[in-house]
Amino acid sequence: MYKIAVDVMSGEKAPEELIKGAVNAAKEEADIELTLIGRYDIINQELAKLDIDKNRVKIEKADQIINMDEAPIKALKKKKNATVNVGAKLLRSGEIDAFISPGNTGSVMAGSLLRVGRIKGISRPPIAVNFPAKKGSTLVLDNGANTDCSPENILQFALMGQLYAKHIMKIDEPRVALLNIGEEKSKGNNLSKESYELLEKDPRIKNFIGNCEGRDIFEDKCDVLVTDGFVGNVVLKTTEGAASFFVELIKESFESDLRSKLAGLLIKPYLKKVLNKIDYRQYGGAPLLGIKGVVIIAHGSSDATAICNAVKAAKNSVKENIVSLIKSEVEKNEELD
Repeated sequence: MYKIAVDVMSGEKAPEELIKGAVNAAKEEADIELTLIGRYDIINQELAKLDIDKNRVKIEKADQIINMDEAPIKALKKKKNATVNVGAKLLRSGEIDAFISPGNTGSVMAGSLLRVGRIKGISRPPIAVNFPAKKGSTLVLDNGANTDCSPENILQFALMGQLYAKHIMKIDEPRVALLNIGEEKSKGNNLSKESYELLEKDPRIKNFIGNCEGRDIFEDKCDVLVTDGFVGNVVLKTTEGAASFFVELIKESFESDLRSKLAGLLIKPYLKKVLNKIDYRQYGGAPLLGIKGVVIIAHGSSDATAICNAVKAAKNSVKENIVSLIKSEVEKNEELD
C-alpha cells in the first residue's frame, strides 16, 4: 500500500472538498491508503458521508493551520500542531510515504526542509511545475523556492528534472534546456552563461539542447526547462494570469448576444478540450524535489479534482522511487570529481 497524507484544512477550499478529492483517488486506485490531516470532528463527519473503506483512511489530528500571510518559519515554531508540521513529522518518521498540502507554500517548503531534511548533496530543493505544451507538457524548475541561485544549483535542478521527466513523465530521453532571453550560447546574464557551461559539460545531463526562450515552454521544444526561482515564479504567475484573462475574454465573447451564445453552444465541446489542457488541476500539484521524502505542493485553490490528481502524482513518485533515484544521481558527483 502507498501511504499518502493530505492536509485537508489549508488552502482556499472547504475541507469537505479536499477530503472528497483524496477519497476519490483512493476509490480509483486500490493500493492507496490515506491519512487525512486536520480537525478530527470535521474529517470524521465528512467521511461518514462518503463511500470508502474506513480501514483505508486514517485521521491525524491537527487543530492549527498556517495562514497565507504568516511568516513560515515563525509560524512553524509557534504552531506545533499545524497541519504542515504534523504532515512533515509523519513523513520524517516513515509513517507515510508522501505528504500533500495546498497551504502556505513557504510553510510547506520550510516544514519539509526543517522536519524532513534535504537529500545529502542537494543544496537548494526546487519546486517543479508542469506547464501545458502542444503535445504534452514542459517541466519547469525552479518556480519560486530559490530566488538567488548559483550555476551549481541550476545544474542540480537539471539533474532532478531529468530524472522526474524520465521516471514520472515517462519520457525516455528528456530534452533539457536552460531558460534564457535567446537561443545563442552567448546570450543572457552571468548566471545563464555559467550555467550553460556546466550543463553542456556534465555527462550526467544526457540530452542538453541549449537555451530556450519563454515562448518555447508551450511549443514542445524541450521537456525540462531550468532557471532560478525568481524568473521561474514570474513565468508561473504570468502564465496563470494570462490563462485566467483569456478564459474570461472567451466567456464574455460568447455571452454578448444571442448569436454569440448559439456559437458558444456549438463550439463548447471543442473549447472544453482546450480549457482542460490549460487547467492546472489536471497536473495535481508541484513536487518539491531534493527532499528526503515525497512532498507535493498543491495550488492554494485546489478543489476535489486537483487533490485527486495530486494524490495520484504522489503515489507515482513513491512507486518510481524518485527520492532514491535523486540520491543516487547526486552521489555520482564524487565519481566525476
